[in-house]
Amino acid sequence: MRKLNKSILLLVGILTVNLTTAQKAETPQQTYDLGAKINEMTLTVGGILVAATNDGLVGIDPKQSTPVFTFNDFGKLSPEETDFIPASPYIVVSQGANSKFAGIAKTKRAVLNYITGKVIFNSETENWNQIYTCNVVLPQNKLIVSGIQKEGDKAEKMTARVAVYDLGTQKLDYKFFLDKPGRVGIAKDLSVTGTPLLLKNMLIIPTAQGLIAKSHKGIDLWECKIKDINWMVADETEKEIYGFETTSNGKNTRIHKIGHNGAELWKDDRKVQGIVTNFQILPQGLAVVSDKSSGGSTSVFATKDESEIAFLSASSGEDLWDKAPKTKGYVQHFYVQEDGILFGIQQGGINKISFDGKTLFKKPLKTGENIMVMAESPQGLIYITSEDANIVNLKTGDQVWKKPLKYKNSAAVASTFDKAKNRYLIAADGEIFAIDAKSGDASELAKVKFEEKEVANKMEMRNGNIFLSSSQNVAMLDPQGKDKFHEYFKSPGQSGFIKVLSGIAAVAATGLAAASAARAGANRTSSYGSSNDLSNYNEYGRDAKRAADMFASIGSVAFDVMSKRFKATAATENAQFILTKLDSGVGLVKVNKDTGKADKEILLKDKKPEYQVDEIAGVLYYKANDKTIYAYNL
Repeated sequence: MRKLNKSILLLVGILTVNLTTAQKAETPQQTYDLGAKINEMTLTVGGILVAATNDGLVGIDPKQSTPVFTFNDFGKLSPEETDFIPASPYIVVSQGANSKFAGIAKTKRAVLNYITGKVIFNSETENWNQIYTCNVVLPQNKLIVSGIQKEGDKAEKMTARVAVYDLGTQKLDYKFFLDKPGRVGIAKDLSVTGTPLLLKNMLIIPTAQGLIAKSHKGIDLWECKIKDINWMVADETEKEIYGFETTSNGKNTRIHKIGHNGAELWKDDRKVQGIVTNFQILPQGLAVVSDKSSGGSTSVFATKDESEIAFLSASSGEDLWDKAPKTKGYVQHFYVQEDGILFGIQQGGINKISFDGKTLFKKPLKTGENIMVMAESPQGLIYITSEDANIVNLKTGDQVWKKPLKYKNSAAVASTFDKAKNRYLIAADGEIFAIDAKSGDASELAKVKFEEKEVANKMEMRNGNIFLSSSQNVAMLDPQGKDKFHEYFKSPGQSGFIKVLSGIAAVAATGLAAASAARAGANRTSSYGSSNDLSNYNEYGRDAKRAADMFASIGSVAFDVMSKRFKATAATENAQFILTKLDSGVGLVKVNKDTGKADKEILLKDKKPEYQVDEIAGVLYYKANDKTIYAYNL
């Protein structure tokens, strides 16, 4: 099944299950005959299931007996032609490319609101002959389209133009030409090269000839000769704008600074090695992370696969640090704090640098690879990797625990905090460790052997007891680590597994969606969201509230629905859903977390079932046959 986006993809997991004595639920609450072969099912952040068929797209809301929408205007769509916009109710569908604008242009585009079921924009009905770019802009809730429109006289039909639509009202705000229609002279390439930047008083369009600024009524404001900008970001005042240009070889990035009047504010642009993956405007300067890649080359002259961290002067673009910190790998975590920048490397290692380039930790902290958790705790910075865990002083980098907790490299590591006993619990490679929060003393609490060589990937406290789970196993231990129950549900075979979006996990991902867009260079100012704030350990509820508040602030019907969804209690708070081999065939069971018993089972009658589980709403979507989807209330 198609994944929604990168920041969400990391939180997608396999949900699976078996049977004991349980309530049978083989009759679905809803049946949807889509009339065409189903190729994919995608569970959206907003809770609507979108099915891709041979005819197009179909949206399903389990509260309604008929689809929310059916979009067949463009026929069958491949995954590459269907873009689910992160943290929004929008889908952008594309079809066809023009060779002149290959890579950024599509001949047909449409924007759907999958919650209301409305087609907000369709290039065919809006008389666009060709679309160059089509960008959803949040939180302004606008759509910016560039291309050729089949309106006006012959000259106008040949001249590129830009249009801005309001996604809430579905109406055109304004539009303008990028060049004077019928202009005589040397032809100009005014193709749009990147994402436009929408500010309070203007819209800036990056083109192959330079930047073009227009008022919100389409009136000319200024032009700037900085060409081929891919994306832009403005400071909070919107008086200083930074433009990012990927060099022709695709290996480096040039950063330009422009004033709100179009003046170039730096004497020379600033070149950084690699592709910029994180950029933040701070009072002290500009924090930049760029990733370099060898492209797989083994030559001794090849670029190293690693990140670079730079801190630039906002006034001149000059590097403020005499010596950049060594990374020796890719930056996996990047957080801005009051006294400096904290970062963690995927290949292992944590360090902290002050804004004037001085190392704040006494020495770089050595850690295992793949830092799964970096978060604040009352005792300091807790980190958990696939090989070790510790808490360190955020000011000095000194160990709080006497020595790191080490374990065998584990495919999954689960952890939680036991407030009643003031201790951290970490499960790795079949062992559970308890670490006293006050003393830092670590001890082995228990060994847990899961069937099918699984290891726990989830852990939580329930009424003072410790709940652990994996794809096919659930277990409960008392505070002393003694078994209360361990239930195993035999897998139907790995080939039958379909990855499913975890509703609880999606809360955290959605709460950070604004930031992931900023990392990617999407159209926004620095004042709208940031992923560069260090979160508190174990506070999933706060992330859910942040997501709900973000949706509510946009102020449209669809975003209000999404806000209410993330304020709701997840259906999986007290249950886990597992795909398993039942007596009569493969099925899904709802397992009670407090008893380990199956409260409900749904026989799917399919050796390789394709399904999605909405863990927030508690709904199972099952592809019953090539054209039919069942929805079960879990």
